[in-house]
Amino acid sequence: MRKLKDALRLKLEGQQSHQQIATALGISKGVVTKYVGLAVAARLDWPAIAAMDEASLERRLLPAPRPSDIYQAAEILPCLGPRRAPEKR
Repeated sequence: MRKLKDALRLKLEGQQSHQQIATALGISKGVVTKYVGLAVAARLDWPAIAAMDEASLERRLLPAPRPSDIYQAAEILPCLGPRRAPEKR
């Protein structure tokens, strides 16, 4: 589960460091940096973020997977691809 809104609240409202946020939420410092960077690039301040639910915020900041990415994942991880009949022995 993403903790996007919590991380941004702690940064923008609580003025905590990325390390403090990472420790508090059990995520990496890099993820905190990514989330904060995405919010800054989108020019979102805390009041705008607070008005959004988590799903809306994710749609605004995180790119949707492209069909080509899903296809490539299915090639790499066969369990994600189409089901095939078991091979006869």
